[in-house]
Amino acid sequence: MQAATDINLHAPALLPDAYCGDVHLRLSFYKRLATAQTQAQLDALLEEIVDRFGKLPPPAQTLLDVHRLRVASQPYGVQKVDAAPDLITISFRPNAPIDPLDIVRLVQQNRHIKLAGNDKLRIERALPEAPERARLVRDTLKALGLKAQ
Repeated sequence: MQAATDINLHAPALLPDAYCGDVHLRLSFYKRLATAQTQAQLDALLEEIVDRFGKLPPPAQTLLDVHRLRVASQPYGVQKVDAAPDLITISFRPNAPIDPLDIVRLVQQNRHIKLAGNDKLRIERALPEAPERARLVRDTLKALGLKAQ
């Protein structure tokens, strides 16, 4: 199994004490989120968490976004996503399963996306909210369009 993708949305990503007070339960959810391999597994966990504790507070939503991005970016060979409020970088593993022509096309069609070296995309766009950054990363990966999916 390949190493997990490192995702940083530059926002708190956790289940707050006030939301889920039982530390053992919190740790159990963290472990289950970290080991989820599919969006369906994450959906089931989300449903369970919301059923037990109610609507997700922003840090819990960010935590879920981080794990959704981790699962979504694995098939693309993404090594790291660093999504700061004014700059997002997506770093790919060597020999990522993406057609270089798809990357060139993406860069040509989107002025805010630049190629940084052979294995990194820079997205220059000011997005103050973590969910917006997560959505942009997801949309960017979808635009690369893996044939395998």
